[in-house]
Amino acid sequence: MIYIIMGVSGCGKSSLGGFLSEKLGWPLHEGDSFHPEENVAKMARGEALTDQDRYPWLLRLHSVIERERRSSADALVACSALKRLYRLILLHGSKALPTSTFSTALPHSLPGVFFLFLHGDYEVIRKRMVARSGHFMKADLLASQFDILELPVEGQEENVVHLDVSRSIPDIAMEVEKHLSSLKTSR
Repeated sequence: MIYIIMGVSGCGKSSLGGFLSEKLGWPLHEGDSFHPEENVAKMARGEALTDQDRYPWLLRLHSVIERERRSSADALVACSALKRLYRLILLHGSKALPTSTFSTALPHSLPGVFFLFLHGDYEVIRKRMVARSGHFMKADLLASQFDILELPVEGQEENVVHLDVSRSIPDIAMEVEKHLSSLKTSR
């Protein structure tokens, strides 16, 4: 089982990922640590990333996801995954890139891979970003993330679980555990 924890910067991906990693005993692959140095520098200067900036990063994370899937391991991956295309790249790698002839025929889900979409009000998330320290992502970039966010389709199409960030991390984790339990009982 792979859970990809997604949402705009500041929504709590790392916090939820750390909590779930400890509770479930699954490794957490923090998406921020897979960014090329150029991306980190760009965001630190307050510049939004382009699709071209994100593709190498998403392909690195796809490799991690594939490695975990091939080993039949359970894992958590924290990644913004703001656009449907980005989610396809995480699932299918270079086959999903716009230059690929395969990209239109790819399924939007894979067995055993689920997106945990952390969503919430812009002002709530912005306050969290302003309050945190030591992160390269500037709060001024939050609007650009909301602007490009393509909401994942709930249900089977994208294998997504919607989670409201106004709840506490333990409450959200409990909801994830219920989802995980429901998957085990439906097998």
